[in-house]
Amino acid sequence: MTARNHREPALISIVIPLFNEEASIDALMPRLFGLLEREGIAAEVICVDDGSRDATWDRAMLWRATYPALTLVSLSRNFGKEIAITAGLDVADGDAVVLMDGDLQHPPEVIPEFLRQWRAGYDIAYGVRRDRSSDGALRRASSRYFYRLFNAVSNTPITPDAGDFRLMDRKVADAIRRMRERARFMKGIYSWVGFKSIAVDFDVEERAHGKSTFSPGRLFNLAFDGILSFSTVPLRIAMYVGAAVALLSLGLGAYYLLRTLIFGIDVPGFASIIVSTLALSGFTMLQIGLMGLYLGRIYDEVKARPLYLVREIVGKTTADSAPAKPALRRLKDLV
Repeated sequence: MTARNHREPALISIVIPLFNEEASIDALMPRLFGLLEREGIAAEVICVDDGSRDATWDRAMLWRATYPALTLVSLSRNFGKEIAITAGLDVADGDAVVLMDGDLQHPPEVIPEFLRQWRAGYDIAYGVRRDRSSDGALRRASSRYFYRLFNAVSNTPITPDAGDFRLMDRKVADAIRRMRERARFMKGIYSWVGFKSIAVDFDVEERAHGKSTFSPGRLFNLAFDGILSFSTVPLRIAMYVGAAVALLSLGLGAYYLLRTLIFGIDVPGFASIIVSTLALSGFTMLQIGLMGLYLGRIYDEVKARPLYLVREIVGKTTADSAPAKPALRRLKDLV
C-alpha cells in the first residue's frame, strides 16, 4: 500500500451554509458535536449565515458559548447557497472538508463513513440519496430529465441524486477555491475538478423544522444556470437551426423564382408572408436572447466584484493564534 492509504486527519472542517435555520440549529448542534465527541473526531465547524432574516445568527452565537470549536461567518446579505459554501471553503483549514446542510436532511452520522473512504485513499466521498420517494412525482421526473439533459450537452457529467453532502480532501477544496466564477453551479464544479471519488449511499431525513426555500422557480433557474455554465451547446443549436432556416429560405426562393418564370406571377399569399415573418422574427429574438445570456455572464465576470462580503466573523479568525492566520489572510485576499 502507498502512504496515501494511511491518511489520518489532524483536523477536519465541517462547512454548513445557513439561511433562516433558527429552528433547526438547536437540533443540529448537539447532534453534530455529540457525534464528533463519540467518534473522537477533531473538527472545526464553520457555519455561514447567508443573510438570514430570522434569528439564525443569534441562535448560533448562543451555541458557540457551548462549543468553542464553532466558527461563525455572517455574510452582508443573501448571496445564495453556492456562494455561502465558497465562503466556508475560504475559511476552512482542515485536512479534509465536509459540506452539509443545516436542516438535518444530511445526517451527521454519515461523516464517519466519509472519513473511512477518505482514509482508504479517495479524495472525494459524496453522498447519494437512496431514493427520492419523499419528493413529489413532478419533482422526481424533472430532476431525472435534468440530469439526462445536462449530461447530454455537457462535457462534465454529474452524478444523479448527488448533492452538496460530501467530504473533500484538502487539495480538492483548494482547487474549488481557485474557481471564482460568479455563476456557481456547484454540482458541475465538483465534477469538473475530477480526483478519485466514491459514492456513499444515505437516507434523506425529514427537515428538522420549516420547509425548503428552493421553490420550483429557483430550482429551474439553478438548472438553467448549470447548463449555461458548463455547455455552449445551446449556442451551437441556435447556429444549426439558423443555418437550416437560411437553407430553407434559399430553397423556397429558388422554387418561387422558377414557378414565376414558368407559370407567371400568382396573387401574393399574405398569410404565408405573415407566418414566415413572425416565425423568423421570433427565432431571431430567441438567438439574440440566448447570446445575451452568455454575454451577461461575461459582463458579470469582467466587473470582478468580490463573490461575497462578510459582515462579521466570530471564531478562530478573530483569535491571535497561528492556525487562525491562514483563514484570516484568505479572507483579506478574496473577500
